[in-house]
Amino acid sequence: MTTTLWPGTRPLDEHLRTTFASNYSALKSLPEPWLKQWPDVWLPVATWVAQQKNELGGVPVIGIHGGQGSGKSTLSQALASLYKAALGWNCVIVSIDDLYLGHDQRQQLGQSVHPLLATRGVPGTHDATLGRQLFTDLKQLEPGQCLTIPAFDKVSDDRLPASDWHQIVGPVDLILFEGWCVGCHAVEDSQLDEPANQLEATEDTDGQWRRWVNQRLAKDYADWFAMMDRLVMLKVPGMQAVLNWRGQQEVENRKHAKGQHDRGLDHAGLVRFIQHYQRLTENALRDLPGHADLVLELNNQHAVNHIH
Repeated sequence: MTTTLWPGTRPLDEHLRTTFASNYSALKSLPEPWLKQWPDVWLPVATWVAQQKNELGGVPVIGIHGGQGSGKSTLSQALASLYKAALGWNCVIVSIDDLYLGHDQRQQLGQSVHPLLATRGVPGTHDATLGRQLFTDLKQLEPGQCLTIPAFDKVSDDRLPASDWHQIVGPVDLILFEGWCVGCHAVEDSQLDEPANQLEATEDTDGQWRRWVNQRLAKDYADWFAMMDRLVMLKVPGMQAVLNWRGQQEVENRKHAKGQHDRGLDHAGLVRFIQHYQRLTENALRDLPGHADLVLELNNQHAVNHIH
């Protein structure tokens, strides 16, 4: 790997780059394949994201998109730590996962609209209205003001009680908005006719579920995603990598579970679960590089092969 990975058309602020280079220890939580790429990939990425804050002013929202297990949360946490250590910035991470509707709410959605909506993940299973309000409120936080952000536990498949929510104290300098469908676009109805996998073929035979999801993406989520100022894409190699990495994530989820119920997934459950995400993930792999401001192509070893 060499610094030629960084696009020559993306000039970097050398002062920021030098400042971050001296704070390398703040990124010690990065996985080993990424630590090896610190000088060639993550140092320039961190510099570029910080430049966007300086150029845009105010409290910008930087979206981080990537398939399940791609490392969105890890990257967000590392950047927040680096900016705190190097610049004193209060960088808030908003995970789209924390804004899932609660388990009971999704069961009701499954009964009133379509059974597949009982499973978290697709557009329509988050509280997009709350997400938009959070961005507005975070940008307006005064010094010392406190705001709470919901927290979701994946093993219990439910939102945690308010006592376990994230506490944010203002003012905020930068918002990192990470999630698997962040930045995704709706498609033409004609693209929904053919099922993407066995789940759609057997449990969404008339296409009602995927059309309802597409409508949410075209309306509620389009308004939400329009609040982003920049978008970074972690481009996964494909669905097999998503399955493998999501399986590793499931192990970690169990280690940190806080909920009262265990609704974790075995391998068969994961295979079915991932099929809920397949259509939008594959659409994003095809279309989103044309919309994202920065695209980092990952290989099967979780390292970055190319930057666009």
